[in-house]
Amino acid sequence: MLRIAVCDDEKNMVQSNTATLEAVLKELGITGEITTYTNSSNLLYDITEDGFHYDLLLSDIEMPELSGMELAERIKPFLPDIRIIFITSHIEYAIDAFELSIFRYVPKSDIEKRLPTAIKDAVSLINLEADKSYTIKAKGRFEKIPFRDILYIERDGKNAAINTANGLSKVRKSLQAVCDELNSEEFIFIDRGYIVNLIHIMQIKNSTAVLKNGTVLPISRSHLQAVKEQINNYWGNVI
Repeated sequence: MLRIAVCDDEKNMVQSNTATLEAVLKELGITGEITTYTNSSNLLYDITEDGFHYDLLLSDIEMPELSGMELAERIKPFLPDIRIIFITSHIEYAIDAFELSIFRYVPKSDIEKRLPTAIKDAVSLINLEADKSYTIKAKGRFEKIPFRDILYIERDGKNAAINTANGLSKVRKSLQAVCDELNSEEFIFIDRGYIVNLIHIMQIKNSTAVLKNGTVLPISRSHLQAVKEQINNYWGNVI
């Protein structure tokens, strides 16, 4: 069951966005537990002090006390995998999309058309991450590595070194062979020696990919434009 939070200081927007959520979940046949907030500070407290867990957050940006941007920055250490959909009237906020790992921006001027699509895409990604894994044979046993745990894969001689949130695993295969076996748009080549999991990219900066854990990986000049396009295609149209 998905756990979802809706936060907006305007009650009518909370009600409207919640109704859209319920309609989309019903259409997808997915059960969701929705908690609503009209005060962003209350949501922050529930997450940081009471340990509430949410898979998805729909939030306004322009809110008193604690803005949506500030909220996202402060809850990320507690919920690093949360998907955030921002609803905003100000397109200039979109420049922070990669830095805060925002899943999607939805303009209020086009909310009826774009919010349902954004929710469907976020739910699909959450379910994908929960279900998929890569199996390797290591030390005489089989090891299943969830896709969501794979940060990046690098060439290490004749091996492919799989760097995960929990450590390092090696498989005696080429990067291309591993990429073919993964068979997922989440994993892209950024250099001949690196495959990166898109969900862990926080920022593209000076021909490098900055991951959420602070790792900085080089992007070759020949891959740079394609990487940017793949990121935009994967996350959807950022305003």
